[in-house]
Amino acid sequence: MKILTISDEESPALWDYYTPGRLKEYDLILSSGDLKAKYLTFLVTMARCPLLYIHGNHDVHYQTDRPEGCECIEDMLVVYNGVRILGLGGCRRYNPGRHQYSEAEMRRRIRKLRWKLWRSGGVDIVVTHAPPAGLGDSDDPAHWGFEALRELLDKYHPKYLVHGHVHLSYGQSPVRELEYNGTTIVNTTGKYELEIPEGEHPERHHNQLIWKTQYRDFYKDY
Repeated sequence: MKILTISDEESPALWDYYTPGRLKEYDLILSSGDLKAKYLTFLVTMARCPLLYIHGNHDVHYQTDRPEGCECIEDMLVVYNGVRILGLGGCRRYNPGRHQYSEAEMRRRIRKLRWKLWRSGGVDIVVTHAPPAGLGDSDDPAHWGFEALRELLDKYHPKYLVHGHVHLSYGQSPVRELEYNGTTIVNTTGKYELEIPEGEHPERHHNQLIWKTQYRDFYKDY
């Protein structure tokens, strides 16, 4: 399965200079936040595959201008084509804005997902806006990572954690990809591709998006 991951900066190649068919190779698009709603709507329309997103700290406009045709997976565990995906948006609290959390608040969010993680047998891809602490974050308080996310990696060992927030153009020389305890951590600012080979899925549900909520499961076909 080929996955396009995006965050923070709209890619001119995918928008301003888009050419027909550029997105046809992707089976799924994952957004790690801080992108225009119109950009996400455009991508999901052109790609004809699901686009799942979480909130960045600047995505306050999504309240009144939601990305059309896209699905928010904030604080959710979903399974697509057998790949278990967990969404945890927002960043470390540094002002009174929305989609910002203290370390304790992020830890509580993850704790509420323990039953779903147990039920699914773990997670394959964690989609976040902020990185884990010490793993691709920056020195300034607005771009510190979460210790709670690092603890999540230590416990569940997902194949990937995909984040944004720390732009690759920042002066601290952030890295695009690094390895930690069996997890590949990707800074997906702009765009990045992931490919999960056939046979690596824990279970397969062909062309089916399965939403696991607290009270019921429901299925949406593509």
